[in-house]
Amino acid sequence: MDYALKLQDLTKTYDSSDFILDRVSFALPIGSVMGFVGENGAGKTTTIGCIMNTLFRDSGSVQIFEKEMNDSDVELRESIGIVYDGDNFPGYLTAEQLCRIMQGTYKNWDTALFKKHLKKFQLNMEQKISKYSKGMTMKLAIATALAHHPKLLILDEATSGLDPVMRDEMLDIFLDFVSEPNHSILLSSHITSDLEKIADYITFIHDGRIILTEAKDNLIYNYAILRCKEKQFALLDTEDIVAYRKREYQIDVLVSDKKVAEKKYASITIDHTTIDEIMLLLVKGERV
Repeated sequence: MDYALKLQDLTKTYDSSDFILDRVSFALPIGSVMGFVGENGAGKTTTIGCIMNTLFRDSGSVQIFEKEMNDSDVELRESIGIVYDGDNFPGYLTAEQLCRIMQGTYKNWDTALFKKHLKKFQLNMEQKISKYSKGMTMKLAIATALAHHPKLLILDEATSGLDPVMRDEMLDIFLDFVSEPNHSILLSSHITSDLEKIADYITFIHDGRIILTEAKDNLIYNYAILRCKEKQFALLDTEDIVAYRKREYQIDVLVSDKKVAEKKYASITIDHTTIDEIMLLLVKGERV
């Protein structure tokens, strides 16, 4: 299998903080969308900074289309469209001025495509970016990321600040992008309903560590939650337990194979689960 992005044992420490990005490893197959999920402060943005070489990593490797990117690697950078969570561009610029700057930055910059997206997003070319709302600035960043024809989109909370209608339209744009040959997306988001719509894989990060990478359909259709009483929980095979969390009157147990669990534990209530519930159990729950 060929990969658009492959991280192996990526590690990053900070002298002024106890936070450690601890041997992060995952791989994004070409032609797919990976949702990158974790609570605030889990390490998503730090990981993206290390991928883009805007943060120095202590150890580990980052391969983009099977090549290590260095600061002078213009060709690889041309193949990446990046949208950060926050201010992507100086507020004193207009979109028209930004367009002229990008024309001199990217060899494959497509002004017509940029303006097409701005029109679709109803953004004024002459208005200063500082006058845009958060949602408008995010739409501008996405239009800019798409306008130089990248093969890999890296999106850090790119749908945050958008209303549900615009988020849905944006997801359609991402799906159109990844439907083209050799295009891939890494989408960091806390809006798991967006990921359920478009992701092929989900990677969960917690406290700087990868705790699970799995195909999205496997998570939704095969993972499940057993609703156990104390005595029932004591009888479970530990190999069936991915994570568990004790509640006031029951114990919720995450299992990775609903059909197997239904056969083995016929007397226990078992429910389909969601990415939100899976993340909650992985983060707040315990392992055996």
